Amino acid sequence: MMNDEKRNEWRAIFYVQARVAILFVPVVLSLLLIGILAGNDRKSVPDAVDPTVTSSVR
Repeated sequence: MMNDEKRNEWRAIFYVQARVAILFVPVVLSLLLIGILAGNDRKSVPDAVDPTVTSSVR
């Protein structure tokens, strides 16, 4: 009897953790998407900015 109760308790804890994890999946995915987009912008900006800065200085 004692084993069944402990097993059910662990199963309930696992289900709660799984539900909480599912709630965080969209948050993590959106942060990754924002990071990827920001990373791409950062890499492309210096190439676009440097020619205009040097030409305007001249």
